[in-house]
Amino acid sequence: MVAVVGTYQNGYVKLDKDYPTDNPVKVIVTFLEDVEVASETGFSITDFSFSKSQQNLENVKGSFSEAVVEERRATV
Repeated sequence: MVAVVGTYQNGYVKLDKDYPTDNPVKVIVTFLEDVEVASETGFSITDFSFSKSQQNLENVKGSFSEAVVEERRATV
Protein backbone atom coordinates (compact mmCIF):
# COMPACT_ATOMS: atom_id res chain seq x y z
CA MET A 1 0.00 0.00 0.00
CA VAL A 2 1.24 3.47 -0.89
CA ALA A 3 0.01 6.75 0.63
CA VAL A 4 -0.16 9.81 -1.60
CA VAL A 5 -1.45 13.14 -0.30
CA GLY A 6 -3.81 15.21 -2.42
CA THR A 7 -6.63 17.73 -2.38
CA TYR A 8 -10.33 17.14 -3.03
CA GLN A 9 -12.26 19.95 -4.69
CA ASN A 10 -15.51 20.00 -6.68
CA GLY A 11 -15.71 16.23 -7.01
CA TYR A 12 -12.11 15.64 -8.06
CA VAL A 13 -8.97 14.54 -6.23
CA LYS A 14 -5.69 16.13 -7.32
CA LEU A 15 -2.68 14.21 -6.07
CA ASP A 16 0.34 16.18 -4.89
CA LYS A 17 2.64 13.83 -6.82
CA ASP A 18 2.16 11.39 -9.69
CA TYR A 19 1.51 7.71 -9.10
CA PRO A 20 3.26 5.73 -11.84
CA THR A 21 0.72 3.26 -13.29
CA ASP A 22 -1.13 2.79 -16.54
CA ASN A 23 -3.66 0.41 -14.98
CA PRO A 24 -6.74 1.31 -12.92
CA VAL A 25 -5.94 1.24 -9.20
CA LYS A 26 -8.46 1.07 -6.35
CA VAL A 27 -8.01 3.81 -3.77
CA ILE A 28 -9.35 4.79 -0.36
CA VAL A 29 -9.94 8.48 0.24
CA THR A 30 -9.82 9.68 3.86
CA PHE A 31 -10.94 13.23 4.61
CA LEU A 32 -8.63 14.61 7.30
CA GLU A 33 -10.72 17.67 8.14
CA ASP A 34 -14.12 17.60 9.83
CA VAL A 35 -16.80 18.27 7.26
CA GLU A 36 -20.53 17.96 7.92
CA VAL A 37 -21.77 15.44 5.34
CA ALA A 38 -25.42 14.64 4.72
CA SER A 39 -26.07 10.97 5.36
CA GLU A 40 -28.25 8.72 3.21
CA THR A 41 -29.93 7.51 6.40
CA GLY A 42 -30.62 11.01 7.68
CA PHE A 43 -28.27 10.54 10.65
CA SER A 44 -25.03 12.35 11.32
CA ILE A 45 -22.37 11.71 13.93
CA THR A 46 -23.73 14.63 15.96
CA ASP A 47 -27.01 12.72 16.39
CA PHE A 48 -25.23 10.32 18.73
CA SER A 49 -24.28 11.47 22.20
CA PHE A 50 -23.04 9.41 25.14
CA SER A 51 -24.55 11.86 27.64
CA LYS A 52 -27.95 11.77 25.88
CA SER A 53 -27.86 7.97 25.96
CA GLN A 54 -27.13 8.05 29.68
CA GLN A 55 -30.08 10.39 30.25
CA ASN A 56 -32.40 8.18 28.19
CA LEU A 57 -31.35 5.10 30.17
CA GLU A 58 -31.32 6.55 33.68
CA ASN A 59 -34.71 4.98 34.55
CA VAL A 60 -33.97 1.58 32.99
CA LYS A 61 -33.78 -1.17 35.58
CA GLY A 62 -31.58 -4.14 34.64
CA SER A 63 -29.42 -4.72 31.61
CA PHE A 64 -29.93 -2.62 28.50
CA SER A 65 -28.82 -5.51 26.28
CA GLU A 66 -31.40 -7.81 27.90
CA ALA A 67 -34.09 -5.20 27.30
CA VAL A 68 -33.13 -5.01 23.62
CA VAL A 69 -33.21 -8.80 23.26
CA GLU A 70 -36.64 -8.97 24.92
CA GLU A 71 -37.97 -6.19 22.68
CA ARG A 72 -36.74 -7.99 19.56
CA ARG A 73 -38.22 -11.30 20.68
CA ALA A 74 -41.57 -9.60 21.23
CA THR A 75 -41.67 -8.28 17.65
CA VAL A 76 -40.99 -11.67 16.01
